[in-house]
Amino acid sequence: MELISNTTSSYTDVVINTTHRQVVPITLFVAVLCLCLVIGHLLDEYRWVNESITAIIVGCVVGTIILCTSKWKSSQLLRFDEELFFIYLLPPIIFNAGFSVKKKQFFHNFFPIMLFGVTGVFISTSIVAAGCWWLFPKLGLKGLTISEYLSIGTIFSSTDTVCTLQVLHQDETPLLYSLVFGEGVVNDATSVVLFNAVRKITSNALGVKAALRILLDFLYLFSTSTVLGVTAGLLASYILRGLGFGRHSSVREISLMILIAYLSYMLAELFELSGILTVFFAGVLMSHYAWHNVTESSRITTRHAFAAMSFIAETFIFLYVGMDALDYEKWKMSILSVWTSIGIYSTVMMLILVGRAAFVFPLSFIANYMHRGDDPSSKITGQHQVVVWWAGLMRGAVSVALAFKQFTLSGVTLDPINATMITTTTVVVLFNTVVFGFLTRPLIRYLLPPNTSNTRPLRTNSPKEADMTLPLLSFEESASENLSRAKENISMLMERPVYTIHSYWRRFDDTYMRPIFGGARSNDIS
Repeated sequence: MELISNTTSSYTDVVINTTHRQVVPITLFVAVLCLCLVIGHLLDEYRWVNESITAIIVGCVVGTIILCTSKWKSSQLLRFDEELFFIYLLPPIIFNAGFSVKKKQFFHNFFPIMLFGVTGVFISTSIVAAGCWWLFPKLGLKGLTISEYLSIGTIFSSTDTVCTLQVLHQDETPLLYSLVFGEGVVNDATSVVLFNAVRKITSNALGVKAALRILLDFLYLFSTSTVLGVTAGLLASYILRGLGFGRHSSVREISLMILIAYLSYMLAELFELSGILTVFFAGVLMSHYAWHNVTESSRITTRHAFAAMSFIAETFIFLYVGMDALDYEKWKMSILSVWTSIGIYSTVMMLILVGRAAFVFPLSFIANYMHRGDDPSSKITGQHQVVVWWAGLMRGAVSVALAFKQFTLSGVTLDPINATMITTTTVVVLFNTVVFGFLTRPLIRYLLPPNTSNTRPLRTNSPKEADMTLPLLSFEESASENLSRAKENISMLMERPVYTIHSYWRRFDDTYMRPIFGGARSNDIS
């Protein structure tokens, strides 16, 4: 009995000591997060210093202090776990992005947003991956596989547009704000889907068969994840509308929305789909339908609660990036000299610039062509194209998470090449976020002067456009009238394809979707 008692006591002591060792760094990290919020509030009037820059600077300062007190052993309070990021931190960030999207502008500009966010990622990934494959061996960095080069391409094609969005004003530049915001969230989702697809490559050569497999895997992941997210959003909307949760408790309404969104994310991960894409479209659909089925107090609470969770998660990531930049072990493990490392960093940043320009300007031309015949405010001007190009140069939380997922195991790496890629990602994220972030405000002021109005009045609907609000077919009219309207709609589709498809969707939404799932009519959507 005495032996059993001593064993139990020893086990209890071990558990208590282990728990204490975990609680201390978590407590300190939460305290530093609070410090970031306070400093961000004090610097709020300086709009060129956003929360990302503040968190990175605070992280660097705290990392320096920890590095000195630990005698140059570690600069981190917590060990970064990519699974922790993808399971707990990323879902609220992406869900809030989908939930807070301005639906009217998002759906109206859906075609250029998808062009930039999907097609653009493929172009950027191809350029960055090909450039790294060609230039890295010349700089002395060898040993990476084809799959790893493609993974690098996706890592550095994921954008962070928060800094630019804080400078833009949605009321003054609705088109530009919609493009930058929409492309940012779609870009992150596409990058993760493509990242998961390229990691499945096992061959050392990229041929037609391997490229086709990547494309098919991407299309499968993209379509199935989207369907799952849409289903989750519609399910939540139908339950909230049919059961009337608000009659008894607003807490249950909000809890149901959060849990169904998180359930959709976990189901996507369980079936090896893209949880990011799933939870994004779940957020869009819940905002479009479910949000109108809850009480007024729940509407206010959801807007602020989801934004707060997203803000804390994103600040956590940038704070960690600032501390990880001073991780002495990773820098010491790198096999490259200082000048070679600088060459690697410069090469990656140059490829990011080139890859971004390679799709923004050509795809803007295609988007403008598809919007031909629309009012001038729908055109992406040259100044807008430069801002969109600049907004996508900064890298953020998703790039960091993907790099850790590819090149570490639970935040730890013992391979010099992998350590080099982690430090490269850290440097690129730091440089792009801080330097490009500081330059964003003066650049936008130069391209879009505040004393000139960037908003142009929308053109009033012509009789032909007003007729688009009528149903596609009507049983109350003759066959000849229905045939005439069908011809006019086909003519409108050829002349103004984007506007016409958007009109078709609005009519379908008002006629069939909203009576079942709830929501305001199209004219009331913000």
